[in-house]
Amino acid sequence: MAKKRPQTKAKRPQLTDAEIPVVGAREPCPCGSGRRYKACHGRAAAHAVTELVQRPFEGLSGECDWVALRELVPAATVELKLRDELPEGVPSVTLATVLPMAWPALRRDDGSILLGLQNDTASGDISRDLADTLQQAFTAAPGTPVQGRRAPADGPRLQDLLDPEATFEPVVHSGFEFWVPDAENATPEVTASLERANAAAIPTVKLAGVDAAYWCETTDKNHLRWVMPHPEEQLLDALARLHAAGRSGLGEGTRLVGSFRAHGLTVPVWDLPSGMSAQDIEKPAAEFAERLADALASDAPLTAEERRARGGLTNRQVTLS
Repeated sequence: MAKKRPQTKAKRPQLTDAEIPVVGAREPCPCGSGRRYKACHGRAAAHAVTELVQRPFEGLSGECDWVALRELVPAATVELKLRDELPEGVPSVTLATVLPMAWPALRRDDGSILLGLQNDTASGDISRDLADTLQQAFTAAPGTPVQGRRAPADGPRLQDLLDPEATFEPVVHSGFEFWVPDAENATPEVTASLERANAAAIPTVKLAGVDAAYWCETTDKNHLRWVMPHPEEQLLDALARLHAAGRSGLGEGTRLVGSFRAHGLTVPVWDLPSGMSAQDIEKPAAEFAERLADALASDAPLTAEERRARGGLTNRQVTLS
């Protein structure tokens, strides 16, 4: 009887992590481990996609206004400028707070793109999700919306696509007529949709004299919500110094009521009398900015009264994102 030859296993080629392609979650991992992709190299990829980025707009021009348009402003648009030339057939890219049907993006009939900011995102990095949606819009057929999806973990972020030197200048609208090129001649269905959206929008105005401060009007009182770039602990100390000294208000009948965190930044909020307009608050806000700059420059330890004021501000602080 002939002897059986000993069985030898051919060695699988060794792949580095960078060489392992993305496959279906339930498929065998290409590394040759014998495990499913989701339980092997897909685990790191999934973690990279879902890990929360605390300041997704950091490094972009106008970071504070990005946060405001994401969380505070109902209707606004901003013309975006890319690092590279726009693709052929794409005359412009415009960021919009929200789009009809909460579409992530819309490629208009003329090829221009509206990119929606106030959308649920598939990962923990809003910047990467928006960049992926924008890239999808470049190749979408004119006249069609773009649907959201899970962005690749190694895909570009907005910081990779947008010109860092371009100014970020939001235009706040009283309604959503920017959805359609010719709102006056829109169909009855579109007109009805616009009317519903406009009825739900809170009147909002961007102050001209200071950065990223937005006045809004509600039924009982008005508010000023001001997105600030300063480190949170330093800002809270400065606000506490002003509050303890009775200098945190913006004029008669106004009151600093607290702050909230949004996308890694702090947003102080003031209650204003219902009769105080955005124009009325321009000068007091500019004067407050000067007082705040002085308070931010102080490194003296907080007094007991200032510590109590800080505690009160901290207790009224909430986190939106």
